[in-house]
Amino acid sequence: MQIFLDTANVEEIRQGVAMGLVDGVTTNPSLVARENRKFRECIDEICSIVDGPVSAEVTATDYDGMVAEAREISSWAPNIVVKVPIVPEGLKAVRTLADEGIRTNVTLVFSVSQAVLAAKAGAYFVSPFIGRLDDIGQDGMDVLEEMVLAWDNYGFEAQILAASLRHAHHFKEAALIGADIATVPFKVLQQAFKHALTDSGLERFLSDWEKVKKLV
Repeated sequence: MQIFLDTANVEEIRQGVAMGLVDGVTTNPSLVARENRKFRECIDEICSIVDGPVSAEVTATDYDGMVAEAREISSWAPNIVVKVPIVPEGLKAVRTLADEGIRTNVTLVFSVSQAVLAAKAGAYFVSPFIGRLDDIGQDGMDVLEEMVLAWDNYGFEAQILAASLRHAHHFKEAALIGADIATVPFKVLQQAFKHALTDSGLERFLSDWEKVKKLV
């Protein structure tokens, strides 16, 4: 499973890359706004840090606007993947862009039916939003599991990118279910490192080492 960071904060991205764990980055308008930076400036810097895919989202809601924005955004760097929402005009744009060789990440996916349509349209990534499904009382992991089954049935080329992962348990479940990619906030990546037995074990080893040093 590949690991993407879901952030527009370049310092978090630098830390993740330094760990050797980050395969790509996903952003959205809300994440970029949080950094109080110009959109292109922010995306350009992220693309200079990360070799893997960097998702940047269109804001137009009509076919012509989406296609025009996607062509512009994709020209900024070779590793950009353009995020497009799962709406009829969006999937029409995805097909056009796929035919032009522009990779897309179909976002705001909440059902298997939507995911299948996105894959059929030519999406490069399909992004189910797990945490937002949990927010409305639906088990997001059930939807992810059904998506993986549909992919097994038909061999779709699009990669399943599990998004809106809120905590380390989400991360673990995405791995067990078989998502191609998990995109997580930096704090979730940090949570994935943590285990009480690791902390206590390390503390014990260091304490015992101090005893050993006194014997030398």
